[in-house]
Amino acid sequence: MTYFMGIDIGSGTSKGVITKDGELLTYHLLPSGVNYRAVAEKLREELLAKAKLSPEDIAYTVATGQGAANVAFSDQQVTDIRCCARGISRIFPSVRTVIDVQAQSSQVIRLSESGRVINFVVSEKCAAGSGRFLEVIANVLQIELKDIGVLSLKSKNPVAFTTGCAVFGESEAISRVAEGSAKEDILAGVHQALADKISALIERVGLEEGCAISGGGGLDVGLIKRVEEKLGIKLLMPHQPQMVTAFGAAIMAEEMVQLAG
Repeated sequence: MTYFMGIDIGSGTSKGVITKDGELLTYHLLPSGVNYRAVAEKLREELLAKAKLSPEDIAYTVATGQGAANVAFSDQQVTDIRCCARGISRIFPSVRTVIDVQAQSSQVIRLSESGRVINFVVSEKCAAGSGRFLEVIANVLQIELKDIGVLSLKSKNPVAFTTGCAVFGESEAISRVAEGSAKEDILAGVHQALADKISALIERVGLEEGCAISGGGGLDVGLIKRVEEKLGIKLLMPHQPQMVTAFGAAIMAEEMVQLAG
């Protein structure tokens, strides 16, 4: 048996995956905090404990994500674009377009039939195009982030956000609350605004089905609904969308060893 590890250090959450003979063995995630090196070490420790393995059991480790350079125990770093593509392709071989909604950005990736990246585009450096916008509005409305998706589905009259900036969007949400708008209508409006930004990204690379969603945004059923309505398609959703990129990193670790052998 051969074990491989993928570590994805994101700005908000750090994810780790261990595969055995090409199949997912276990996974784990932790808040990233401010010390990426420390969270990477803790993530490995807890991941190995869940799998009942020692560091010596891992044949190769690939690190990815914003904090990849801080993963001192990794054997190689690979971009999150490539890792996300490899992970989603292993889960859904028919996928040709991936929508990856992360804490600080969103990106759309086009894949070839073999799962290789043939084109991609990343949102501008603004929280309004990422999951961070959802966190900001959840804080304004004083509700848990995990609850916003289901609550937004109850909306009867979504609020239209007139700004594409998260800072002004926050102010606009506060104004809507003061005006008496329902929380579910505000959330539905935020989801629509984010879906519009994702649609604009897709227009730049082209949409080819099947289309899947990954990243933390894949946990938000309200966002998924708005994106599906905007694009007129049904999205494929991994069981653990946050783990796709880490899974892809572990797959690439295995491929690198095979190529070297």
